[in-house]
Amino acid sequence: MTEAAVYELAQVNIARLKAPLDSPRLKDFVEALDPVNAVADAADGFVWRLKSDSGNATDVPVFGDDWLIVNMSTWRDTNALTAFMYEGRHRELLARRREWFERLSEAVTALWWVRPGHRPTVQEAEERLLHLRAHGPTEYAFTLRTSFPAGLAQPVSV
Repeated sequence: MTEAAVYELAQVNIARLKAPLDSPRLKDFVEALDPVNAVADAADGFVWRLKSDSGNATDVPVFGDDWLIVNMSTWRDTNALTAFMYEGRHRELLARRREWFERLSEAVTALWWVRPGHRPTVQEAEERLLHLRAHGPTEYAFTLRTSFPAGLAQPVSV
């Protein structure tokens, strides 16, 4: 077994809504959620995604902010995540994100390695995002642009 096979890639991204989810402004986004999630679920390298009873995570609280929504998943590796993100339906939605979400100045996406079968919590994801914001990309929390080899890591001490 290769070293990379001992780990899965966890990802979180958050977005601040420009309008309520049930508003006409977000209609296209909301209608695309189930089809895009179905594509993710079937994607090569997909392992798991956060969802509530609604089938998605739009009602899962993050950072105590009712205007933030969270997306969290685990993947085989960065290549699998990248292939899903930048192809097909997800790419189409990504191109329209400024219609639905505010542009935030701080990091909204973080990646980290987990043991297979580990399902990250929202609290864990918040910690990783805060760490990335405070320290930039490290083995503990990184980005696709600045990634690190598979392995578990400790937070940078202050």
